[in-house]
Amino acid sequence: MDVSYLSDRADLDGRVAIVVGGGGGIGRACANDLAGAGMRLALCDRDGAALAETAAALTGAGGDVLTGELDARDADALSAFFAATDARFGGRCDVLINVVGGTFRQPFTESTPRGWDALIRTNFTWLLHSTQLGVARMRPGGGSIINITSIEAYRAAPGFAVYAAMKAGVASLTRTLAVELAPEGIRVNAIAPDFIATPALSSLSEDVPEEVMALQHRISTPMGRVGTYEDAGGCALFLASNLSSFVTGSTLHPDGGAIASSGWFNWPQEGYLNHPPGHVLERLLEG
Repeated sequence: MDVSYLSDRADLDGRVAIVVGGGGGIGRACANDLAGAGMRLALCDRDGAALAETAAALTGAGGDVLTGELDARDADALSAFFAATDARFGGRCDVLINVVGGTFRQPFTESTPRGWDALIRTNFTWLLHSTQLGVARMRPGGGSIINITSIEAYRAAPGFAVYAAMKAGVASLTRTLAVELAPEGIRVNAIAPDFIATPALSSLSEDVPEEVMALQHRISTPMGRVGTYEDAGGCALFLASNLSSFVTGSTLHPDGGAIASSGWFNWPQEGYLNHPPGHVLERLLEG
């Protein structure tokens, strides 16, 4: 197949993408794929070192990149970054990817209003502001907004109640804005990964041996492996491009089948069961 066929269908060359949280991890993967498709990029992140590293790699490969070191929860700083993007790229924004988020494990009954506020601001409030700023720049020509949510938006997440609620809020916001903005040609979609080894998620299981983690994912994920940044980046590339020009209000699930399995686990020897096998239960009773 002629590679130019896919490029022509995607139609991203020369367009402008803003990635809020584009310094590392999923944001970097999205930036890499979009830059590879010829997009000009505006990346912001509070991790200045990661941001500089990403920008250096992209510009070294011929990319056109603007960066801003800031905390997305700072409304004035975020507004100033979008204004700087206007100055650099003539007020154009074809794609907006909202990446920033984070959590920590804590029983809900032990949480506090201060902790709730931190999780709400980190996972939801800033995204409202970013989206408003993006929509204003996509009018009247249209564009694509991509929100990074989580599998936890679609299932219970004990110990992460407020985080999961905010991710569900992002999913609901995505659907509502998709309908509200569709007449203007602005598409709004989401990406909901399962476990991807971000620094925050890795810290939650840093004391678990690697071989145990590998077995855990072989049992709990139908495709038998951990997700990668590139798994999410590929979804973003699709949703940014004209290949998804009639897709809005949808969520892509780069989760290896985790949300589809819904409680079914692929146990060694026994195969799929929706409960622990007998020998596991026996060992638990003995212990």
